Amino acid sequence: MSKIISIHSFRGGTGKSNLTANLAAAIARYGHRVGIVDTDIQSPGIHVVFGFDEDKMDLCLNDYLWGRCQIEETAYDVTYALQDVAKKNSAIYLIPSSINLGEITKVIREGYDVGLLHDGFQELIDKLNLDYLFIDTHPGLNEETLLSITISDTLIIILRPDRQDFQGTAVTVDIARQLEVPELLLVVNKALSNLDFTALHQQMETSYNASVAGILPLCEEVAELASSDIFCLRYPNHHLSKIVEAIAKQIIK
Repeated sequence: MSKIISIHSFRGGTGKSNLTANLAAAIARYGHRVGIVDTDIQSPGIHVVFGFDEDKMDLCLNDYLWGRCQIEETAYDVTYALQDVAKKNSAIYLIPSSINLGEITKVIREGYDVGLLHDGFQELIDKLNLDYLFIDTHPGLNEETLLSITISDTLIIILRPDRQDFQGTAVTVDIARQLEVPELLLVVNKALSNLDFTALHQQMETSYNASVAGILPLCEEVAELASSDIFCLRYPNHHLSKIVEAIAKQIIK
């Protein structure tokens, strides 16, 4: 049975897209077929992490939402990102959103049929025979986000150890519970090395009454990579990569 995983954050700049790309890659290299939909239509960017050439983006999620094509036509095979760690059945398909200013402006001005997006997720699973579908959401709470939360088997909320993130995440967690999400996981990102990670882990679980899947440290290697590659593939033995691997195993159990 296929599984839908939404990666969400209350605010931007948490590292949501990078985490999505790394988790998708970690799961795909076990021999699974994985899809990633960039529903952050107002500020798309996960394609950059996969080194996907924007000039080759003939069709994208926007085209499907405007009725110009079928959603499977917007899926690009980016399994090449796994290089020599791919197994026989490993596959990653990326459904990017347009970086064209006119397309982004149209979404902001006119919106889109969120119900159509819901149908598209299931079509992708069926047409591409996916084991896992990752949804990289738009930060904050809007109609698209609520839809993604509602249909998710697993919701991962990523936050920084920051007071504004703490408050916003509390609202998101409350909504997720009202929508009866089957599995809710928290991931803390960009935690300073001088923090007590054990105490922070306990604080998060106590405050939100939710499982903390992992705490990712702030590290220079991530900053130096500048979203130009998938970190856990570039640095498989790095401590941060090991944490991402552990989170991926929690998803696939």
